[in-house]
Amino acid sequence: MGTRVALEHKIRVLEVYGDSTLVIYQLKGEWETRDPKLIDYRKIVLGLIEEFDDITFNYLPRDENQMADALATLASMIKVNKSEDMRPIQMNIFEVPAHCYNVEEEEKDDHPWYQDVLRYVKNREYPEHSTENEKRTLRRLASDYVLDGDILYKKRKDQVLLRCVDAMEARKILEEVHEGVCGTQANGFTMARQIMRFCGSGQKNIKKIVGKMTETYKYWHEKLPFALYAYRTSVRTSTGATPFSLVYGMEAVLPIEVEIPSLRVLS
Repeated sequence: MGTRVALEHKIRVLEVYGDSTLVIYQLKGEWETRDPKLIDYRKIVLGLIEEFDDITFNYLPRDENQMADALATLASMIKVNKSEDMRPIQMNIFEVPAHCYNVEEEEKDDHPWYQDVLRYVKNREYPEHSTENEKRTLRRLASDYVLDGDILYKKRKDQVLLRCVDAMEARKILEEVHEGVCGTQANGFTMARQIMRFCGSGQKNIKKIVGKMTETYKYWHEKLPFALYAYRTSVRTSTGATPFSLVYGMEAVLPIEVEIPSLRVLS
């Protein structure tokens, strides 16, 4: 579509930048196109290329292509009437957030979101002035929670216990996940651990794990570290331990799990 637009504007010399290594290197002829779904697209683009005096294709990493992503997102949100002229879009870069929400000011952890559930599970107490309908709702919600000492956990359908955290703990966890040792790997690690749960502790086929995590094969190398980490930190049925613990004599935990103890750290 971008190539056609360039031709409509009578552009004859064009530099194309894309963040897909697969597409760029196939169009440059360095990679062979085997996917039947992509062959037809490549033929169309190769035909359009002949109409240019000079056209080059360049790979640009995704994190360096943010402006194009922003423009594409903006374009998908706007419907322009062809009979009207499109006004120029003015864009500014702000050094500070346009809106700030301070969790510390809004919530001091005196009344966390799970307070009513905690009080009922611990003491079978209802909030003051509760109606009978609200009491029934609270009892139904509380059936999915487990109290261990002073720590409240929510039971998932697969019986995994999720620790309930207040606003301050949640902020610390989010900061650690997005800015700490996890960095951008957090989503991939979480996904991999979920897949390990469904593959079963006896499954040692790393290729299958990566295959389940990857929508298109071109990104398999990005998912491999997550799959390996999940495999090495998941308990094997045969040994009752994780490969990591057998090698190093201890379990791999995140720093935030020590600061806000997770269930496995407490165990």
